[in-house]
Amino acid sequence: MKEENKNRTKWLHLRLSKDEFEILQKLFKKSTCPKMSDFARKNLLQKPVVMKYRNESLDNLMTELILLRKDLNAVGNNFNQAVKKLHTLNQIPEFKHWITVYELEKKVLFNSIDHIKKNIENLSKKWLQS
Repeated sequence: MKEENKNRTKWLHLRLSKDEFEILQKLFKKSTCPKMSDFARKNLLQKPVVMKYRNESLDNLMTELILLRKDLNAVGNNFNQAVKKLHTLNQIPEFKHWITVYELEKKVLFNSIDHIKKNIENLSKKWLQS
């Protein structure tokens, strides 16, 4: 099978007005083409150009989920700091019982936070692929 020579040796010089160039730039930025020359070549040769598409409601959801993840981290950190501080008060028997109970609740809380984080991460990956 003979391999086709794909070297591009011919130049096409093209002058555009400022407005035409801005339109071309906007369309290029909306496409998935890595280079402007690639985008222009596909348009000139009437080949299909894949355009980016973003779901605005999904973008808004992702913004909220990112904030939620930060809040969950803060809650987990605050809870952890409180429990560490209580560990210093282990001389009083009531605190020992309280610490034991809240250690179990801490595990439940952190498991829930990890589960939510994993779901947010999975949604993020899907969002980035769209």
